[in-house]
Amino acid sequence: MTITIYHNPSCGTSRNTLAMIRQSGEEPEVIEYLKTPPSRERLVELIAAMGITPRALLREKGTPYAELGLADPKWSDQQILDFMLAHPILINRPIVVSPLGVVLARPSEKVLDILPNPEIGAFTKEDGEVVIYASGKRAG
Repeated sequence: MTITIYHNPSCGTSRNTLAMIRQSGEEPEVIEYLKTPPSRERLVELIAAMGITPRALLREKGTPYAELGLADPKWSDQQILDFMLAHPILINRPIVVSPLGVVLARPSEKVLDILPNPEIGAFTKEDGEVVIYASGKRAG
């Protein structure tokens, strides 16, 4: 079973998500999307699979979002995709793809919904928060 994570190693949420995937017994394909951004076609596929709009995938913090005026509703979905392709840092992360679905893992424990073996037991995030997932129930 192949799991892929579009990952930013500088992002704590992304690191926590990757660690949860590994704790579940899977070794995912890790794509550092800032170094290897998805193509327009792949980005469109990911957005459709998540059931969201391109605007819903935009990241504001630590990006040129404000400087580019992306809060303005005048931008079409196609234009927002153009901005993401020109500035991959605008793509929110981590995006995780598994045979069970695609999620924007924010918060990181959302990844547990699409892992084939999500029973990771207790997991401590970098910030000290403990996430427990066993017997199909998530608590955190």
